[in-house]
Amino acid sequence: MDASMWVAKTGLDAQQTRMNVISNNLANVNTTGFKRDRAVFEDLLYQNVRQAGGQTSATTQAPTGLMLGTGVRVVATEKLNVQGNMINSQNPLDLAIAGDGHFQIAQADGTTAYTRDGNFKVSATGQLVTSNGALLQPAITIPATAASVTIGRDGTVSVELQGGAGQQVLGQVLIARFLNPAGLQAAGQNLMLQTPASGAPQVVPPGTAGAGSIMQGTLEASNVNVVEEMVNMIETQRAYEINSKAISAVDGMLKYINQNM
Repeated sequence: MDASMWVAKTGLDAQQTRMNVISNNLANVNTTGFKRDRAVFEDLLYQNVRQAGGQTSATTQAPTGLMLGTGVRVVATEKLNVQGNMINSQNPLDLAIAGDGHFQIAQADGTTAYTRDGNFKVSATGQLVTSNGALLQPAITIPATAASVTIGRDGTVSVELQGGAGQQVLGQVLIARFLNPAGLQAAGQNLMLQTPASGAPQVVPPGTAGAGSIMQGTLEASNVNVVEEMVNMIETQRAYEINSKAISAVDGMLKYINQNM
């Protein structure tokens, strides 16, 4: 196969992958706490035909080299952890983090996952859980006699008891911060998992040590900008078409050689 045809083929693969990333961003435009992805490209190995600085004579050197590229690939997809818009839901169990950090969620296998989705519910036993029933950590249990729930900006959870029985403090919602949040692994269900790239979490009270504060009755919307994604989609489509035309052009050149040699 002609080398230029192979190079153009790698361009098609890379642009198709980028289109998948853009499509996933647009599909999650209404997903609470979703952070958009960006495809990261890198060029492939080069064929070093002539080394830059090589001797062209006993006294002269080549000022430039001859290096032929072999294409491109998508080397990573990066989460862009920009703050999403705050939506006032007026639901006392809806929480948003204004700033850095993630909620901690207990997994069935005993591990901890992390999320920006603060759309919490109350389970049959009174515990705060996600929409999929996973427990918020540290566990918060709302008593059946609670008339209202208040969650402060520092994460302190308190309830007003029925019948004028007074107020009761139940605990505190803690925030997990990562040195490299882009290194977290997306696991679906609005959850992220710790990886060696993300580093170990630093669990702190909201509003301390660089962690964001809690906003009750609010949800963080997806940070996907539909207009920006549409522009990226058009750009990707044009790049895909150009690479496809390059393959057609090479095919025409090879056909001409076969017919005229």
